[in-house]
Amino acid sequence: MLERGYIQVYTGNGKGKTTASLGIALRAVCAGNRVFMGQFMKGQDYSELKAAEYLPRFEMEQFGNANFISGEPTGADRIMAGKGLLKMKEVLTSGNYDIVIFDEINTALYYKLFTAAEVLSVLDMKPVNTEVILTGRYAPQDIIDRADLVTEMREIKHYYKAGVNARTGIEK
Repeated sequence: MLERGYIQVYTGNGKGKTTASLGIALRAVCAGNRVFMGQFMKGQDYSELKAAEYLPRFEMEQFGNANFISGEPTGADRIMAGKGLLKMKEVLTSGNYDIVIFDEINTALYYKLFTAAEVLSVLDMKPVNTEVILTGRYAPQDIIDRADLVTEMREIKHYYKAGVNARTGIEK
């Protein structure tokens, strides 16, 4: 159990936001901590979904469909995100986890799947000894202001621009 938990944000257009949170999750589990990761806007088959098979005290759930939102979100996208936020509130307040990761929540806010005020009200319920990590592009200023640590991933160069697709085990 952590003595004190902080709120971390990983945002920006560069690669590595989810990966950073997974690295912290790995480190935490290896230290004996319990981690829950909720993935907003994701319903695709990512390699990290298998992490719970290999890592004791690590759980993950997705709150999205098989297609990442591009354009206007559907009613189904909004319903899944709302249910996800409710689930994350339950997880955060349960006292069962040392680290709770809200993966892609900033992007969900960008797409207006819920409001920053709703997310902040969930963060208000954070137990003092629980670490919270919020990932995703476009972190709004309200979230940045609430956080204790903010890291912006900035793309300098990426092989996607040379036509390299997402690779299993690296990007997915």
